[in-house]
Amino acid sequence: MAKILIAEDERAINDLIRLNLELVGHKCSQVFDGEAALECASEEKFDLVILDVMLPGISGFEIIGKINVPVIFVTAKASVDDRLHGLKLGADDYIVKPFEILELVERVKAVLRRTKGEVSFFEFDDIRIEFDTRRVFKSGEEVTLKPKEFELLAALVTNRNLALSRDKLIELVWDFDYEGDTRTVDVHIQKLRQKLGIAEHLKTVYKTGYRLEIK
Repeated sequence: MAKILIAEDERAINDLIRLNLELVGHKCSQVFDGEAALECASEEKFDLVILDVMLPGISGFEIIGKINVPVIFVTAKASVDDRLHGLKLGADDYIVKPFEILELVERVKAVLRRTKGEVSFFEFDDIRIEFDTRRVFKSGEEVTLKPKEFELLAALVTNRNLALSRDKLIELVWDFDYEGDTRTVDVHIQKLRQKLGIAEHLKTVYKTGYRLEIK
């Protein structure tokens, strides 16, 4: 996973971003003003900086021109001009507050995929998931998953330790235009539990959905 600097002066937002990115496996550092952000990004090697535009001291728009690190702007500056300005300065993405934390996790994943390359596999316990070949192994033996079962597993792994609603899983796996019943998620979850023996990891979140718990 990636080493990420979070430069955001609102501590609650900074802490929320850090908590959720660390839950999915990233290593995060936190700063709360422009000077600290510039110093930290210049002295340490990061894979990504999540950068508030309106930081005390030095603005994010000034900082991005002084560092050589992929940047996602997170800001309340929502106008089209501000977005275009941020992207023209070299930002890899631009997210307007307020935002869904799962959206940020997905945006981070997309930027890291472009800048670092896609992670080709993931392992936990006796399970190995190969994303490029779409193959899954348990104790060295291949387990055959249907296409949507694999995509559901991949979504759960990417967002591991986060509670995902059935609607969010429908969005991630079946796309926005899916018109079926959300109970199809429950059916596919049950299939994953049976085929992979991961019931102890694949938890039901009461009145919400599911979470893949991996320490």
